[in-house]
Amino acid sequence: MKNSIQKISSIKRNKMKLTDINIRDPYILRSGDWYYMYGTRAETCWGVAEGFDCFKSKDLENWEGPFEIFHRPEGFWADRCFWAPECYEINGKYYLVATFGSEKHKGIQILQSDTPDGTFQIMTETPLTPDDWNCIDGMLYQEKEKIYLIFSHSFEDVPAGDMCMVELEENLSCIKGKIITLFSAKDADWAVPIPFAKAEFGMDGDVYFTDGPAVYRQQNGKLLILWSSWGEKGYTVGQAVSDSGKIEGPWRHLEQIVFGPDGGHGMFFHTKEGALKYLLHYPNQPGDEHPLLLELAETELGLKATLS
Repeated sequence: MKNSIQKISSIKRNKMKLTDINIRDPYILRSGDWYYMYGTRAETCWGVAEGFDCFKSKDLENWEGPFEIFHRPEGFWADRCFWAPECYEINGKYYLVATFGSEKHKGIQILQSDTPDGTFQIMTETPLTPDDWNCIDGMLYQEKEKIYLIFSHSFEDVPAGDMCMVELEENLSCIKGKIITLFSAKDADWAVPIPFAKAEFGMDGDVYFTDGPAVYRQQNGKLLILWSSWGEKGYTVGQAVSDSGKIEGPWRHLEQIVFGPDGGHGMFFHTKEGALKYLLHYPNQPGDEHPLLLELAETELGLKATLS
């Protein structure tokens, strides 16, 4: 941990390459001439956490940072599991969707700022997700006039590993309607039970997980969700398709994985030049994780990511 912190401090705000940046769950927002990258602080991922950072670049190769955009305020309910911040620009405001946790549970909250590099303020005192659920890795999906929160209902509650969705109020202040399950990890042919469920979590039986959802609309109108789980060779990104083209589904898992092994929790974005890119963290080894940028392309079997 000390080596990771020292490494980041020594290159702080200088020009860095992606391989110099030790974060998990990377996410890029393009705003104006800048790319803003957010992520989970790798050195505090599994322990007490303090906040979130962003990094800035104009060319996706040379990065500046980290710039702290959120710091845990006095009396905040969560002190760990500060995970997977995703930033969205909506009507001139910037919203950071993030996971937070305590000894009791994990939930998803939304923070707001006037600029993409913060400082972000907490919008609600408590998570949007239910108090008696463990929920992680939220993302926003807009369809016409509606906005949805898509998230993982964590394996502590659901060993099958569920991906869920619920509509949000227009001002993102709370959920409305019923939470529905889109699909489960156990139903994907490529997903396998996590091998450390008993040793690390004291859980018996088969335990699956979902995380890192990213929604993609194909040119043929079908809707995909790229998501991560455990595969035969470790952390893997797979995909599910809604043949109806509707977020409600029904959803079915595709055989073709997007990326693997040993890398995951990805997202996609378009560059200034219009190229479609996929960003994930790789490898999935504590202390070694860094953002990896890939090309993303449609195929007859779904999406496929390849090295740029």
